[in-house]
Amino acid sequence: MTTIAVLATLDTKGREAAYLRERIEASGAEALLIDLGVVGEPGTPPDVTRESVAAAGGTPLAQLLDGATRQKASPVMIAGATKILNEKLAAGEIDGVLGLGGTQGTSNGTAVMQALPYGFPKIMVSTVASGDTSAFVGIKDVTMMFSVSDILGLNPLTRKILANAAAAAVGMARSGVELERSTSTKPVIGLTNLGVLTEGAMHALKCFEERGYDVIVFHAIGAGGNAMEQMMKDGIIGAVFDYALGEIADEVFDGLRAGGDARLTVASELGLPQVVTPSGADHGGFLVPENTVPERWKDHAYVFHNPIILAPRMDADDMRVIARETAKRLANAKRDTCFMVPTRSFSRYGIEAGPLRDPAADAAFTDELRKHLPATVELIEVDADAEDPVFVEACIERLCAMIEARE
Repeated sequence: MTTIAVLATLDTKGREAAYLRERIEASGAEALLIDLGVVGEPGTPPDVTRESVAAAGGTPLAQLLDGATRQKASPVMIAGATKILNEKLAAGEIDGVLGLGGTQGTSNGTAVMQALPYGFPKIMVSTVASGDTSAFVGIKDVTMMFSVSDILGLNPLTRKILANAAAAAVGMARSGVELERSTSTKPVIGLTNLGVLTEGAMHALKCFEERGYDVIVFHAIGAGGNAMEQMMKDGIIGAVFDYALGEIADEVFDGLRAGGDARLTVASELGLPQVVTPSGADHGGFLVPENTVPERWKDHAYVFHNPIILAPRMDADDMRVIARETAKRLANAKRDTCFMVPTRSFSRYGIEAGPLRDPAADAAFTDELRKHLPATVELIEVDADAEDPVFVEACIERLCAMIEARE
């Protein structure tokens, strides 16, 4: 029997959770109601009580109720629900999770969902799903559904929204498609991409598929690169073509695509085969008022990627800083890491007659990188633009050679 776990504060969302149970059961599945409430009495009987959730989170409910605050209770209830769901998932007892709530319920519910594996169905019906949901989704495949109205009582609208959510959760759980793990002989390859590299990425996809490899492409704008590296840790991805490195440039200069402190370190730590290129690191990405150039970048060449995203060209000094940071993040690479440089340009913006062309700045990056890369990382230069088939194919040949040497 397909079982959908339902996360809700049953003191305030009891009627709505009961209706979700009804609709899940109408689809021929079972509901497992998990109570994340703390203070009030449940409005419908839970399958997993708040006492059980608090205990699993490491603090008795009675202790949470002594001077109860959301700040005190939330971490405990999140930890408890996460532990319970992961245990039930490992035992094959649940097939999806569905949450509902306002700001607090969304924050707590999605924190639990972010701790669950990729591919496991996760739906959050939320009053705040029409705004910026990045904090709730993180780097996981959480589906946000806007409730439109407040989730407070049943009416023609909420019944329809909740019925849709229940049907979606059951449908996802019954998709019949599993997320395959990487194997030692034919690993799934992670490939990063940016819009200024898409032609090269498409060519890479074609070449890998002709060789029998599955490829997952990630839009390298912060969350994309981090999701790729989490999938390395999860054993889904077993080799990496890190084609787009704008996340490092933006991390250094506080840009929109910043990838965080750990970006470009995980493959090295896990010992996965990886080919890295500087493509996309020749410019930044900054959210600005429409068609406005901040003082910091007025002395740089620039284009507007769109009216509110400025892409300034990184000059030679900037590129040296990016190179040093890149080398630092590859310091733990012990084997099977190759850094490949397209010497003619690092992105479509930098091609001959391109708006951000600056060969001297590109060369400064390569010269600085050569000084700081560990000896374990091979550095190869290719006389080509970043999107040229000859460059992409050279990268693929090198990565496949590293993979096949392990077979």
